[in-house]
Amino acid sequence: MHALAGIDLALARGTFTAVMGPSGSGKSTFLQCAAGLDRPSAGSVRLGGTEITGMSENELTELRRSRVGFVFQAFNLLPSLTVAQNVLLPMRLAGQRQDRHRAAAVLAQVGLADKARRRPGELSGGQQQRVAVARALVTAPDVVFADEPTGALDTGTAAEVLGLLRHAVDQLGATVVMVTHDPVAAAWADRVLFLADGAFADGLERGSAELIAERMTALTTRTARAGAGVAA
Repeated sequence: MHALAGIDLALARGTFTAVMGPSGSGKSTFLQCAAGLDRPSAGSVRLGGTEITGMSENELTELRRSRVGFVFQAFNLLPSLTVAQNVLLPMRLAGQRQDRHRAAAVLAQVGLADKARRRPGELSGGQQQRVAVARALVTAPDVVFADEPTGALDTGTAAEVLGLLRHAVDQLGATVVMVTHDPVAAAWADRVLFLADGAFADGLERGSAELIAERMTALTTRTARAGAGVAA
């Protein structure tokens, strides 16, 4: 049994891609392999033309710190650091000069220019996720991987965060890959890819939330029926 099988995918720079699928479809495994957090048992993963599959753990760590940004559902901010220090953390960990002007610029882009000296605990959930987006963008990475970035947010705040990711793609030339279960979130993307049983089963360009939900429901129903047939 393979978590992923037969996936052949190239993502262009400056695009926003959403990945959806039923529970157990391989979404998390796809993101982890694409981001260099896990190693595929076979195949090849390239990031900006760099083959990462055969890299050592130290090389992968360095690559993630300098060329990959992450946004997680749980924010993953360090409570003892200020907002600005959290944003600068990728530079610090990569051994780069901590560019405070760059940090101030990305905080301004996410609407938190006046919160740089605050601690995460003093911010709302939506503001904390904005800090996470700023942290992901501060090194101008090749790609930003977002894992359920709006899962812990209310509808209005989720739209604000998704708008920031969309802005990063449209205005800053960022490349975003987002795993989500939410059709409304996926509708912000240029393209939605649907995973089932470890393989891409469908795709949709610039679909509405309603159409994405219909495709997702149909895929889930198909997958459930196929599973029932195997069990029988």
